[in-house]
Amino acid sequence: MSDPASVDERIAQLPEWQARMMRRIRSLILTAEPEMVEEVKWRKPTNNMLGVAAWSADGLVCTGEPYKDKLKFTFARGAALNDSAGVFNAGFGGGTRRAIDLFEGDTVDPTDFVDLVKAAVALNGEPK
Repeated sequence: MSDPASVDERIAQLPEWQARMMRRIRSLILTAEPEMVEEVKWRKPTNNMLGVAAWSADGLVCTGEPYKDKLKFTFARGAALNDSAGVFNAGFGGGTRRAIDLFEGDTVDPTDFVDLVKAAVALNGEPK
C-alpha cells in the first residue's frame, strides 16, 4: 500500500539541498512509473528512526537515503540493468545492487534516469 505522505514527511526532515534533490528524483521516479508504491521503510536507531524512502513496483525498485554529505539512490536489482548512459556511479562492488550518489550541486540527466527506472520496473515484472 502506497504511503506518499510518509515520504513527504521524510523529505521535510532533510537539509534544504537534500530535500530539493530528493523531490526532484522522486518526481522522475513517478514520471517513469506513476503507479509506483511509495513508503518509508527500515526505521532503526542508525537512522534516528526516520527510515528510508522506498519505491516499489512488483518488488523493490529503489531507495533514497540521506547521508551527511550526499543522497544515495540504490537500485535493488541494479546490476542486472543495462546502464549504457552511465547513470550509476556507486555500488559496483556487489553483484546485485547499484547506486547513484548525489552531492550538493550534482545533476542527473532526467531522460537517462527515467529510462533506468523504467528498466528496473520492467525487470521486476519479468518472471524470476
